[in-house]
Amino acid sequence: MIHKVTLIPGDGIGPEVVNATVRVLEATGLKFEWDTQLAGADAYAKTKQYIPKELYESVERTRLGLKGPVTTPIAGGFASINVTLRKKFELFANFRPIKNLPNIKTNYPGVDLIIVRENTEGEYSGIEHEVVPGVVESLKIITEKASTRIARFAFDYARRERRKKIHAIHKANIMKLTDGLFLRCCRDTAEIYSDIPYFEHIVDNTCMQLVTNPYQYDVMVMENLYGDIISDLCAGFVGGLGLVPGANLGHECAIFEAVHGSAPDIAGKDLANPTAVMQSAVLMLRHIGETEAADRMHSALEQVYAEGKKLTRDVGGKVGTTEFADAVIAALETSKEPAFTR
Repeated sequence: MIHKVTLIPGDGIGPEVVNATVRVLEATGLKFEWDTQLAGADAYAKTKQYIPKELYESVERTRLGLKGPVTTPIAGGFASINVTLRKKFELFANFRPIKNLPNIKTNYPGVDLIIVRENTEGEYSGIEHEVVPGVVESLKIITEKASTRIARFAFDYARRERRKKIHAIHKANIMKLTDGLFLRCCRDTAEIYSDIPYFEHIVDNTCMQLVTNPYQYDVMVMENLYGDIISDLCAGFVGGLGLVPGANLGHECAIFEAVHGSAPDIAGKDLANPTAVMQSAVLMLRHIGETEAADRMHSALEQVYAEGKKLTRDVGGKVGTTEFADAVIAALETSKEPAFTR
């Protein structure tokens, strides 16, 4: 079987880490047909569109994407490519597992968290306008449909993967209507999934609780903005954004991506760590039912970290992007038993 995938290299270090990941994916023995598409500033320079229609058409065909980082301008410029794609294709669930890799020393060993973030509304609805000079209004949109949908996704995942509990994260003590609606949808869903212990934490308290004791959490479900902040916070428990995967999932298609930035200062220097994209590719393999290949790829990645001889500079090693990928491929080709069992 040939898996057709829309490949979005992105910019900055994106093409390097995506290329390294493609090499590892192909080393699994699976067959892929890559449809490479530009997005962001590079796309605009060639097509005068930040997201060319060819990219949209490609995702509509393949229903599957693997994406590198794309620079998003701050306080101006074009809209976030990530947000635009998520809304366009109804990729309503942002899924970020947070788990330690071997041989990466942190203050929080043994973390195993799942962040489930609503991906299409909230403050990221993008409805902003200037009321009068010096006064800007931004609308937060929360709907029963989207809140129930993300709650059910979280509970379905927890039941399927035999996770221990779910926390809904909110600020309903202050935003009584918007967060209140989100919380009611989570509570209604929890009644349906009565076999899964359900709890609620206010978002600011959650941040304090996380840095004090992240082990009290298992699956966490939350609105868009809270999920963006908390998932980055939790990445710090396991070594940073360069190590953790991200998935944007919908009923019709899915896009898997690195959650870190484009790091233009090291682009083209063979310095970038491709682990985040590789971990995202493992999630992609699981999504398309290639569980054995996913296990083997994750096992090879863990083996390289456990040996510690071929790591990139950001995690204390000395090799570059290409040599790190070579090491993962070598481990993939020699390993027989997957170390990853969840």
